[in-house]
Amino acid sequence: MIKKKHLSILLSKLSPSPSPKLKWEGYTLDPESASEMIHVASWINNDIKGKTVIDLGCGSGILAIGAALAGAKDVYGVDIDKEAVKAAKKNAEKTGVRTELIAGDIDCVRGCFDTTLMNPPFGTRKRGADILFLRKALEISDVVYSLHKKGSSTSEFLRQKIPEIGGKIDQVREMEIAIRRTYSFHRKRNYKVKVNLYRIIKMG
Repeated sequence: MIKKKHLSILLSKLSPSPSPKLKWEGYTLDPESASEMIHVASWINNDIKGKTVIDLGCGSGILAIGAALAGAKDVYGVDIDKEAVKAAKKNAEKTGVRTELIAGDIDCVRGCFDTTLMNPPFGTRKRGADILFLRKALEISDVVYSLHKKGSSTSEFLRQKIPEIGGKIDQVREMEIAIRRTYSFHRKRNYKVKVNLYRIIKMG
């Protein structure tokens, strides 16, 4: 079983999306955070190895590829940004893992999956975008791992909303992700953002 540090090293070699779009809140998840998320899902909760996994809003494919490296049986990724999906496919080829990566809106996703991994839009540009991702994830999978900005108002909103859309919050883990300079309004090379990683179980 691949160790978290080794996984982080492998993921650090992936290329980011070449032209992320602000309207979709496109940011590349840093390799340390991605490996931490995979570690929680795989080693702590046994939700990846031998499972069918999908990454919604996969971007450059870091979570999908991480899941494949952690022993997922089948891995899928979908993103509305075609350039990001091209980068994800190149990253998968470079890493030597088998993934099915699709360019399209999350509404196009059908089927049943064991686990969803995602770093969805926080909803700062398009209100409710994070809930759209959660709703789709709970529609198609049994267990969801999702990153959301830390804060009392966000936490309270999710605690109220998630049961309404068919989910139960099972675990919440505090994390800090690093967002590299991506857009023109960014002044620093890296930004540290406090987030919560939610493990959500589909109910019913």
